[in-house]
Amino acid sequence: MQGLTTMGKGFNRHLKRFFLLFGLLLLTAGLVTLAVARQAPPEADPGRADIVTIDGLKAFGPLERPPVVFFHDKHTEALAKEQKDCLTCHPQGEKFLSLKYQRTEDTDKQTVMDVYHSGCIACHTEFRQQDKPSGPVTCGQCHVEDKAVQNIRAGIGLDKSLHYRHAKANENKCERCHHAYNPETKQLYYDKGKEGACLYCHKDQPEENRMAYRQAAHLDCIGCHRDLTALKKNAGPMECAGCHDPEAQALIAKITDIPRLERNQPDMTLVKAHREDQKVDAQKPRMALVPFDHLKHEGAARNCRTCHHAELTSCASCHPIQGHADGKMVKLAQAMHQQDAEMSCVGCHNQRQLRTECAGCHASMPAEKVWAGEAACKVCHMPQEAPVARPGYEMLASEMAAALIETRRQAPAPVAVEDIPETVIIDHLVDAYEAVKMPHRQIVRKLSELVSNDGLAAAFHTQPTTFCQGCHHNSPASLKPPQCGACHGRTSDALNLTRPGLMAAYHEQCMLCHEQMGIEKPANRDCTACHAKRASSQRNN
Repeated sequence: MQGLTTMGKGFNRHLKRFFLLFGLLLLTAGLVTLAVARQAPPEADPGRADIVTIDGLKAFGPLERPPVVFFHDKHTEALAKEQKDCLTCHPQGEKFLSLKYQRTEDTDKQTVMDVYHSGCIACHTEFRQQDKPSGPVTCGQCHVEDKAVQNIRAGIGLDKSLHYRHAKANENKCERCHHAYNPETKQLYYDKGKEGACLYCHKDQPEENRMAYRQAAHLDCIGCHRDLTALKKNAGPMECAGCHDPEAQALIAKITDIPRLERNQPDMTLVKAHREDQKVDAQKPRMALVPFDHLKHEGAARNCRTCHHAELTSCASCHPIQGHADGKMVKLAQAMHQQDAEMSCVGCHNQRQLRTECAGCHASMPAEKVWAGEAACKVCHMPQEAPVARPGYEMLASEMAAALIETRRQAPAPVAVEDIPETVIIDHLVDAYEAVKMPHRQIVRKLSELVSNDGLAAAFHTQPTTFCQGCHHNSPASLKPPQCGACHGRTSDALNLTRPGLMAAYHEQCMLCHEQMGIEKPANRDCTACHAKRASSQRNN
């Protein structure tokens, strides 16, 4: 018995030591885990704007290996430290550097492949022999199936500010960038007064004797910047990130007071419905005239291509009423009213509705409803007998457009202050919370101020009560619209699942408006900021 007792005590001692060691292990593991957790999280990959995909061999057939992801700026920086420049990789052509690596043209697959392999591997090997940072020298290190690097490359074009800066730097010598092509002489020449955007001729892919836009832009822009740098003059960037990195783009200085770019455009005109070469049947009914303030739209647009996306002619040149092959049979009505197209009138106006001062109302209003009303149509389409197409038509159209636009701008008298309820009590759902005292007049006057200070909003909010439909969205514009409860019941409408119950309708409307307009107080999730909580004894049983 004594032996068993002694053995039991020994077992207990071992057991205690086991639990002590186990506890120490758990504590150590916990501390290690805590230390790891407290370490700064790995920085997110900022991405690169200089990624070039080397896949030129696909011109000779399917690729045998994955294309090479090439970091252009990383290589130019390394070469600059060696006092080397673009000529190290790109041979000099007749006017500009070749965009191809160590060649001016592609001959056959094997030759192009050998150029890359001999040039790249030789350079990397040389750097390694000098104990300098270098690139890979084996096939699998370059031809990687999935190169996990985020491409943040952002396209860049000349907006009005950047175009003005370039024009000024070139002393308004438009021929420095703009040219046309003479198919007879097969030469480029400057066609004064008919300058257009580069994208009008240079498309995404090469066509006939025209290089792709990317090639033309890099040859011309980088070539010019390089020439100016050689002359020790102020020049733009030559590295990829200088133009294509979003952060770098945000730092580009903006010029606000820009002289008008003259191209014989009218200040005001009537939107044409037919091509110049089409005969118009005077007996056929046509849409009401649309006067267009071209000068004002020039100020609002980023550049001419915002509207003139194919060429600097009237919209009807490609999109007449009946449609035309030049415009891919997109008719004028569709071109002007397509809601998701930035270059259409309605599409552009829809984008403007996303602004903070507009989104409070428009976020909850379907675009189809906004543009379906007859009142919206009449803002642009103004019934008036069109001038006859004859010599002097453009002047007549401009004069008529100016008169119609002046009529449109005559705003109606505002609603008298006493006709706007100062406070609206929302007490339909009093139970857990007290009634809401909404500062109705204050809200109305603020919305009225926002509308009157914006030309586009003022044009479409044709009556002083138009913006009332931002909240009273299913009621005609009036000074005494029906209450929300007239459409929204206390519970969701079982027959119309798209119509929420009254509580949901109130919260969705108010909270969405506060969120879209950036209203911080009252916060859209703070219940007691709008209605105080009721005492338990006052609640309905």
